[in-house]
Amino acid sequence: MTAQSLTARAVNLLARREHSQTELRTKLLKAEFDINEINDVLDKLAAKDIQSDTRFAENYIRYRAQRGYGSQKINLELKERGVDKQTIVNAIEEAEIDWFDLAISARRKRFGEQVPDNIKDRAKQQRFLQYRGFTHEQINESFNI
Repeated sequence: MTAQSLTARAVNLLARREHSQTELRTKLLKAEFDINEINDVLDKLAAKDIQSDTRFAENYIRYRAQRGYGSQKINLELKERGVDKQTIVNAIEEAEIDWFDLAISARRKRFGEQVPDNIKDRAKQQRFLQYRGFTHEQINESFNI
């Protein structure tokens, strides 16, 4: 397979949605392209700002936050997708998302307006928010309305 078809495949994938370099590398390896050629093409695409891990992280954070997920879970998911730690930290800081409000919204959407009146229900709601990736402080604040 040629470098031109490799570039075309990579650009085609990026045209559908943003990808991290790691995601692109994995998909192109599955298509049986040479790893050295893949790395060269990915470097060129990044240099031309066609592929950007920063842009990928920003879009991913916005998308997952709209779905009611907290910063800790999003952070973990971005790491799994090969985005470096500093890029993740910067993107989360620049996202301008009120994670406390998001925790409240996620809890209300799932359990309604009422704050739980017993320990069992409160623990259930806390586990839900914890699974969604909210911090201990954000979870506690979501009950202090």
